[in-house]
Amino acid sequence: MIGGKDVYNVIAATFPLYVPVFLGYGSVRWWKLFTPDQCKGVNRFSVFFIMPFFSFDFVSHINPFDLDCRFLAADVVSKAITVVVLALWAKFTSKGSYSWSITGFSLSALTNTLVVGVPLLHAMYGKVGQDLVIQAFLQQAIGWFIALLFVLELRNATNSFKVSLTVPPHHMGSHIVSMDNKVTKEAEESDESVKEMRTSMWEVIKVVGLKVVVNPNTYASVFGLGWAFLSSRWHFGMPSLMEGSIKILSKCGSGMAMFSIGLFMALQEKLIACGPRLTLLAMVLRFIVGPAVTAISSIVVGLKGVVLCVAIIQAALPQAIASFVYAEEYGLHPEVLSTAVIFGTLVSLPVLIAYYVVLGLFN
Repeated sequence: MIGGKDVYNVIAATFPLYVPVFLGYGSVRWWKLFTPDQCKGVNRFSVFFIMPFFSFDFVSHINPFDLDCRFLAADVVSKAITVVVLALWAKFTSKGSYSWSITGFSLSALTNTLVVGVPLLHAMYGKVGQDLVIQAFLQQAIGWFIALLFVLELRNATNSFKVSLTVPPHHMGSHIVSMDNKVTKEAEESDESVKEMRTSMWEVIKVVGLKVVVNPNTYASVFGLGWAFLSSRWHFGMPSLMEGSIKILSKCGSGMAMFSIGLFMALQEKLIACGPRLTLLAMVLRFIVGPAVTAISSIVVGLKGVVLCVAIIQAALPQAIASFVYAEEYGLHPEVLSTAVIFGTLVSLPVLIAYYVVLGLFN
């Protein structure tokens, strides 16, 4: 049973996350301490140095031989249900589209597991909550984000291919082309189309592979997992020299990431860039639909007690910042994702505490 003291402890542990958001926002919007170029520099420092060390630090300390397979299976099932529902919506409804299905998946399934999730779940459920949310982060970083990249690149390639098919054929002047010849400008076009599709798919695979390689958080997660396997298998610790070097940057992780969110918020013309209707839709997908699908999937695979609570709450975490980065890069509804990141982060604390209290009544 959750008591008032438990709720206060959670608030006390997670409220400080909002302090760097406020400082980042005020540094640009009110105090004019940073220019837009300087903000980009701060963000790049966070992306390429702070967050990789932050990711490596947490992942390298998990025990890969003691993963909660049911917890991870529930995550897979929930994502699969989301994909199937969105695909059916795009295929069989008049208002459905595959582009909005991609955005819908990001809004309902991709969460800020590390920056917000780790301190929040640790405050709520201790080390068990922290370990589980790190497992969710690992699966998202080296699984779902790579899948998202692949789908976005495939969309780009498909759009390019459709454009190439609309190029009008060469004019034949006043000459009359025979039917045999027509069957032959068509056979050649068909062969060229097949070759172009194969080339496009290969290009998609190469581009996604390159983006995965240069993404610092991806290889930090992979290296961290590799270290975790070795250290857990042969029972050795990290040398103090190495651990100290990692910790000094890792400890800045949550603060720098939230400060960067504040900078990003201040650089936007409006906090709600996509209008109230889409904002409401984004919040419903993020804080209601995502947790509901996860709850159903978790119960189906047999999760109970604290593990079930963690699964639901981590699905209700605010929007993953990386989902906006990809939306901006590929030009796919970035205004919706930016609003989801900003507004979702601001309102997430009371929402998550409400989930914590309600789930505590049944646990």
